[in-house]
Amino acid sequence: MPIRPGMRIAAAALFTACSLLRPLPAAAADGAADNSEKLQVADAFIELHTGPGRGYPVFFVAARHEWITIELRHTDWYRVRAAGGQVGWVQRAQLETTLTEAGGLKTFRDVLVDDYLNRKVELGAGWGRFKSEPMLKIFTAWRWADTLGVEATIGQVQGVFSGTDFWHVNLNIEPWSDQRLSPYLGVGLGKFRNIPNSSLVDATTTNAKLAVAGVGLRYHLSDRFVARIDYGLYTAFVADTRSTEYRAVTLGLSFFF
Repeated sequence: MPIRPGMRIAAAALFTACSLLRPLPAAAADGAADNSEKLQVADAFIELHTGPGRGYPVFFVAARHEWITIELRHTDWYRVRAAGGQVGWVQRAQLETTLTEAGGLKTFRDVLVDDYLNRKVELGAGWGRFKSEPMLKIFTAWRWADTLGVEATIGQVQGVFSGTDFWHVNLNIEPWSDQRLSPYLGVGLGKFRNIPNSSLVDATTTNAKLAVAGVGLRYHLSDRFVARIDYGLYTAFVADTRSTEYRAVTLGLSFFF
């Protein structure tokens, strides 16, 4: 399927981003942890390190029955404040032996799940069928609320008698965005351009406004990758009194920041 220059550039940008993708530095995972939760040491002691890693020296030991307060998460390490004001870093495994103020053992969500729940920006690509013809699209999304996000998409369809370029911006609603398997709805507006093959006689390029409505399903694969499938209804307003509808199904893969 021939790819137009604009799509080549977008695809190259996506490939470059994917090739450069690495697990984020530990500092990127920093975040306030558990609303400064207080915990009581249940083991004989807990060691506080000067930094978030085993290579940092231990500078203070909190004894059994002392209280510590969680201040910050840094991957699998947590910055805590002891009762005497000492601030240091403790590995999650040690904190799992502590007791909450209610007297139960402290538990933590997996770090990867935390990253998924806190995702903001997503970049991906999909392949599918647009009215039985092959379609390629590239999209980026911004999640600005727990259940709401904005997604921008550019795509290309290469048919037998014509090619089509389009773009649209959607408002996505994802009621169960905290679930690994999550359905979503989307509505949006954009532009549609159909370019007939040069071999056709008296064929003209069609430029039209585009309305999009669709449903989809996302699945958090692992790390920062998400698989998705979506079904969309594309309505191109080709004239004041005439519109054309197209149905599309797409499989995609994305990664999030």
